Amino acid sequence: MDVKTIQELRRISGVGVMECKKALQATGGDLEQALKLLREQGMQVAAKKATRVANEGRIESYVHFNGKMGVLVEVNCETDFVARTENFIGFCRDLAVHIGAMMPEYVSSADVPAERLEEEKDILMKQLEGSGKPKDIIEKIVEGRLSKFYGETCLLDQVWFHDESLGTVSAVLNDLVGRIGENIVINRFSRFSIGS
Repeated sequence: MDVKTIQELRRISGVGVMECKKALQATGGDLEQALKLLREQGMQVAAKKATRVANEGRIESYVHFNGKMGVLVEVNCETDFVARTENFIGFCRDLAVHIGAMMPEYVSSADVPAERLEEEKDILMKQLEGSGKPKDIIEKIVEGRLSKFYGETCLLDQVWFHDESLGTVSAVLNDLVGRIGENIVINRFSRFSIGS
């Protein structure tokens, strides 16, 4: 295992040298597979930490260069120390830009009001009326289209604006939790634009 590969994995993942070395050993030196393994481990760590209280954090802002659109986002973590780290601040800034570009309406699918969800289901059902498809097939199609709806309107379900290969905002968040070692929660956001 050469030092250059370990350093490259560390640069990409932000994980410590020993973790990078272990991941590369486990994957036979394959950088891509090692990165995937580290991400999976980060998601497992995130799931364990999700129950811990996050009452510190930061409010980040982003104003587009023309001054016609702006974002405020509140991201919470467990300690003030983490709230001041470069990784956490960088994530918050990138998240604010993502919100500005992708225009989510809700943080997660759990935040979608029941009325809005029913309205969306009704629209989808009406679109499929008269298709001649069996009811169970129509229900599966509606569920698939609802997933697309969540991917467009819910921040955590959106593909990460800065690098689609990283997956959803939720995956990027879980990766950060795994690297930082604290529970991190996107609490709320507001997006403002002139004329809307």
